[in-house]
Amino acid sequence: MDHRPGLDPSVAEVRRAVRAMLDTIDGPVVVALSGGADSLALAAATAFEAGRRGIRAEAVVVDHGLQAGSDAVAAAAAAKAGALGLAARVVAVDVGTADGPEAAAREARYAGLARAAADTGADTVLLGHTLDDQAETVLLGLARGSGGLSLAGMPAERRDATGPRWARPLLGIHRRTTQAACAAEGLEPWSDPHNLDPAYARVRVRERVLPVLEAELGPGVAEALARTAEQLREDAEAFQDMIDETIEDIVEHAEAGISISVAALAANPAALRNRIVRYVVESEFGAALSRTQTLEVARLAVDWRGQGPIDLPGCVARRVGARIEITARAAS
Repeated sequence: MDHRPGLDPSVAEVRRAVRAMLDTIDGPVVVALSGGADSLALAAATAFEAGRRGIRAEAVVVDHGLQAGSDAVAAAAAAKAGALGLAARVVAVDVGTADGPEAAAREARYAGLARAAADTGADTVLLGHTLDDQAETVLLGLARGSGGLSLAGMPAERRDATGPRWARPLLGIHRRTTQAACAAEGLEPWSDPHNLDPAYARVRVRERVLPVLEAELGPGVAEALARTAEQLREDAEAFQDMIDETIEDIVEHAEAGISISVAALAANPAALRNRIVRYVVESEFGAALSRTQTLEVARLAVDWRGQGPIDLPGCVARRVGARIEITARAAS
């Protein structure tokens, strides 16, 4: 049992969460390590629990190269992992500029972690996101009006079409618990200056918005937001199952794109109809439609008044007889 004399409750809580995740894993795992309190507590718990189970675990530190001395910070994090008994490596990545610095850094980070997992034969990458991260994600999605899927936040587990399984064992644990666990184990986390820079929306949510909500509405706001995310994720998964069942009957491939049956699309409730439109466009063209764009495409089925083609990111939607055709936009 973890509650033996001398074991700090915060360490026990993190270990229990990691243990539950490792119980679903057969082969080696990769731990994403930034050096911050969340990922460092995760690495320490993984080293302990994986060692007891004979699971090979390796820490991977991604060096984004965005700050002076980032290579030294990455090397220091890898050294801390080594002191915990984990194999460790540093992976340098090139961060692009598409979709802003945060999104570009995230894309480069996940790509680097996926490559490292493939190199080590690991099927699972453990990520250190906490309950507080989940609450921040939900608030950001709400502020952006991004819809139910965004409000569903981060899943505890997901698998891409290709690549490893991404797992977040600490998603039910507060950041203060990971910080306490590091202190109890004598681990000194690295403080990323970006985590205090108010230029980033997530930092403003963390440092300003959530504290105000807690002060004005009472404690437990972060937990409530995390519960909301969990419930919305269940809804999103149910909708996706319905889409998967429906889509084969109403969608056909067309020249340079796809076509959707007008009658079948119109027969669905608005929530499902709009999700079908967004899903087929994203699947076929890799484009995320806005709410306005989605509704305009749906109107081709439910409010047809002879309107012309609708320009969408990378494609065009038009009504052709009893079908809506969505085709790649001609090169200019």
